[in-house]
Amino acid sequence: MSLTFREANREDEEDRMKADAGNSPRKPINVALQGGGSHGAFTWGVLDRLLEDGRLEFSAISGTSAGAMNAVALADGWARNGAEGAREKLHDFWRAVALKGRFSPVRRMPWDVLWGNWSVENTPGYFWFDTFSRVFSPYSANPFNHNPLHDVVRDEIDFERVRNCRHTKLFISATNVETGRLRVFETHEIDADVVMASACLPQIFQAVEIDGVPYWDGGYGGNPALYPFFYASPTEDVLLVQINPVVREGAPKSAKEIQNRIDEITFNAAMLREFRAIAFVNELIESGRIDRDHYRHIRMHRIDADAAFKDLSASSKVNAEWAFLEYLRDLGRSAADDWLAENFIHVGKRATLDLSGELAPGLAAGPAKSPGARVRDFLATRKRPAAANHHVKAEPPRQSPERGVFPPPGGRWDR
Repeated sequence: MSLTFREANREDEEDRMKADAGNSPRKPINVALQGGGSHGAFTWGVLDRLLEDGRLEFSAISGTSAGAMNAVALADGWARNGAEGAREKLHDFWRAVALKGRFSPVRRMPWDVLWGNWSVENTPGYFWFDTFSRVFSPYSANPFNHNPLHDVVRDEIDFERVRNCRHTKLFISATNVETGRLRVFETHEIDADVVMASACLPQIFQAVEIDGVPYWDGGYGGNPALYPFFYASPTEDVLLVQINPVVREGAPKSAKEIQNRIDEITFNAAMLREFRAIAFVNELIESGRIDRDHYRHIRMHRIDADAAFKDLSASSKVNAEWAFLEYLRDLGRSAADDWLAENFIHVGKRATLDLSGELAPGLAAGPAKSPGARVRDFLATRKRPAAANHHVKAEPPRQSPERGVFPPPGGRWDR
């Protein structure tokens, strides 16, 4: 029997009281992490806050590109020392990215630092880099296939520990260059090459070969892939951490803006297709036309910060300054705070992301959602952080006690 509006509100209030008292059990949820270069530090902040809160249990994580890097860092840290280990490893990974970025020729100009502009598109280094990548193939321009991120991933992540992590299942997406199909690698298959394949932009880096098959960025086929959750995890709640806006008002005018919008549309296309499939199956289940015992009713949730990301240019995705990564991390923590305060009680009960509104804005149940209170406060106080001109300083690595690990599952995903 369905609950009345008053009964539902009373139940929600009881859940809030239990959560506030610390008596509520941890709720299982699948987590989907988008890619987006340095903007992945926003996802770091979201994960950091959710791990700190401790009321959610990550049944499975699907990640692409920067999302894949966040996923393996979390798994590595968790296998070492639980939630605190995961938070430490995420911090150390992004700190290593910033340390490597100190030697990048693509850095903000002094006046951009002064005015708190995170874009690097006005720098000679970015102009040269952008132009070069459009004219020359990476096989000519980068014959030795140098990728500084590969060194960071290899040095920071213990992939043996990742493959043996039993706390959560991992799914990392990459695009098969020959077939154009998405390949989803499971936990026991993941290594540094898999992660780099998931983040391989073909204009910049040579395709990553795995077992003789070339792969490009997973965003072309799934950013991230949601379908593995439906077959490999009993959990019906999916939390999407989104860093690529679906809607961006107005037509882009400059060549860079046009290319950025093309990339956003391309990388969101596969996700929107999966949204349509989820919405269609959910509608059939709710109308009684298919059997609930044989199909999954997926409850979608989302954490984003479109209000902040719409003001960040595409070039900021290659800005690896520690001040910028910290800015995005704190923005992610604020967005996660808002989501927890408003939507945690609904996990396991109902979706908090209106898929009909995503697929056809005219069908949305209400007006476009404004940023939460904590994100609004953050944007008001951190628009131009005082740390913008500070460089990251090397810190000694933190040590965490080792924790037992277990054998990985079998199987493989191809699409």
